[in-house]
Amino acid sequence: MDSSINYPDILKKTVQEATRDQPSLQQIKLYPICDFDSGHFLVVGTGLDKQGWIDFIVFHARVLDRQVIIEMDNFEDGLTSSLIDAGIRAEDIISGFNYHRSVAMS
Repeated sequence: MDSSINYPDILKKTVQEATRDQPSLQQIKLYPICDFDSGHFLVVGTGLDKQGWIDFIVFHARVLDRQVIIEMDNFEDGLTSSLIDAGIRAEDIISGFNYHRSVAMS
């Protein structure tokens, strides 16, 4: 990771921008959650849909060992390209599945 590029700051900006365009269907609102201490960055959705109250994770990434681990990305086009465009190196972004598999094998 280039020391001049701050991955947590990029993640914060990206999740905040991702919540600016709110869904127009139903009464669901998206919220950015940024925890610099733990390195977790999320977008959660809450609100009413046809079945009742819902609360769900739309996006979850974390910074660990100079990598960005994408645990979940349920945005239609994903946020990975936005992270790369903002300065995170593509080789520093890995899926949670691949990360957890490599940890389990070591």
